Amino acid sequence: MSSPKVLFGFHAVGVRLKTAPASIIEIYVDPARKDARMRQFLDRVTEAGCRIIEADGMRLAKLAGSHGHQGVAARVQALPTVHSLDDLLDTVQGPPLLLVLDGVTDPHNLGACLRVADGAGAHAVIAPKDHAAGINATVAKVASGAAETVPYFMVTNLARTLGELKERSIWCIGTSDDAPRSIYQADLKVPVALVLGAEGAGMRQLTRKSCDELVSIPMRGAVESLNVSVASGVCLYEALRQRS
Repeated sequence: MSSPKVLFGFHAVGVRLKTAPASIIEIYVDPARKDARMRQFLDRVTEAGCRIIEADGMRLAKLAGSHGHQGVAARVQALPTVHSLDDLLDTVQGPPLLLVLDGVTDPHNLGACLRVADGAGAHAVIAPKDHAAGINATVAKVASGAAETVPYFMVTNLARTLGELKERSIWCIGTSDDAPRSIYQADLKVPVALVLGAEGAGMRQLTRKSCDELVSIPMRGAVESLNVSVASGVCLYEALRQRS
């Protein structure tokens, strides 16, 4: 069995409490926090029958590795995971919707991307093993529970993985400022992988060449680009809109 890990913050712990309460070993709360949000949270913890341990802010910060714990942390058992992207795709009902991130190294950006992927119903997020952020406590906190619900696959060779997706008839659409068509002109009702690069650098050349199509996100103001998590939201929710 995998070693226990720590989740912190109301969202991250709350999602685990909602989806897999039996996997929670113990929940730590700051007794100094007595506001309505904490009271409601404690009611849910008590209802789920989880063990509660009081801990001051310093102990929580040490446990979480961050001062952004909001007075809540939990030691939890790792949940069973899908072992491979192929295994996941074999179980997807309907046209797959995937988010591919190339060169996103900031854990805050990754967490936000996972959160929007969960909200839009994406089946997985894919990233290269090199030049990419992995799942850690900061990612889990920013993702507000989505790090627990959205499969995140780090692959050895991203271009090869895109080729394998094409073999499954999944259309790989990359985003680029200089693309002739916009995301709103693309057909996102088909099986699709949306490929985004890091803000500024964009996709690597080999990743770009591996895409079936490039699209842009219209920019009408003074700024030239969007944060990758915002761009992911624009693209994923356009897919959701078309599929609805």
